[in-house]
Amino acid sequence: MSSSLQWESERRDWPNEQFSRFVDAGGLRWHVQVAGTGPVLLLLHGTGASTHSWRDLFIPLSKHFTVVAPDLPGHAFTEVPAHERLSLPGMTLAILALLTRLELSPQFIAGHSAGAAIALRLALDSKKPPQAVIGINAAIMPFGGLTGKVFPVMARLLTLNPFVPRFFAWRAEDPQSVARLIDGTGSKLDSKGLGYYRKLFASRSHVASTLAMMANWSLHQLIRDMKVLSMPVLLVVGEKDKAVPPEDAQKVCRILPQTKVIKLFKTGHLSHEESPETVVAAMVSFFNQDNQQQRKRIA
Repeated sequence: MSSSLQWESERRDWPNEQFSRFVDAGGLRWHVQVAGTGPVLLLLHGTGASTHSWRDLFIPLSKHFTVVAPDLPGHAFTEVPAHERLSLPGMTLAILALLTRLELSPQFIAGHSAGAAIALRLALDSKKPPQAVIGINAAIMPFGGLTGKVFPVMARLLTLNPFVPRFFAWRAEDPQSVARLIDGTGSKLDSKGLGYYRKLFASRSHVASTLAMMANWSLHQLIRDMKVLSMPVLLVVGEKDKAVPPEDAQKVCRILPQTKVIKLFKTGHLSHEESPETVVAAMVSFFNQDNQQQRKRIA
């Protein structure tokens, strides 16, 4: 169990570490990976994950795009902000500051789970919106019923107890506890994939930031605002996803008519980690198609 992950001790085993850099932006020190040339593609991981989740997509995508993958605030190797900044608006502002510092403006954004909500919020708030957005097992719709009311309150209560992150980090030392957690999302990862999550969940600061993000998360304003978006959106849905109901994709389609849905029949919530080749092919095809349409409109 550790208070936070230390880059110097972890970098040798961290995926794509040769593309890592540390950048100061928006009052935070960020860990971000950048590689490739061409249109800029921003990759946003989900709650409780990190850049490691793009490990098998990062290099293949860099053959087509300039790929930018940060650790979200408080996650893995990026500095922990004040907990109230771990909200959807707070995350969005922080990422905009990072992009300004990097002098990059993404033509495309792909987000996994809560990262998809951040992607859509960026599309709304950026001075230069992306041409297209992809959500992988996208957590865009609010939880319904009693769960939607109780879950944020419980997360808030957990963040107030300083012993909770320590407890979660202690439990992460048991390999089976992490395996059960991942199984609970409907996904199956190999031992190496589970190992990265064990490292993350053994970090008290990472766990505390994950809980604070859950406690501060609200999607209602996003749902109201995103109706004005007109860019193409692709949703990649894992049929076995136990974290985000697969039928939520159809609800998004009713709000955003430009949305297409691809269903993967053998994956759960971590579709991009379970079937990276399939997800890369879908992303490249979708973004290239949009690029061609953009060129036709300009011509």
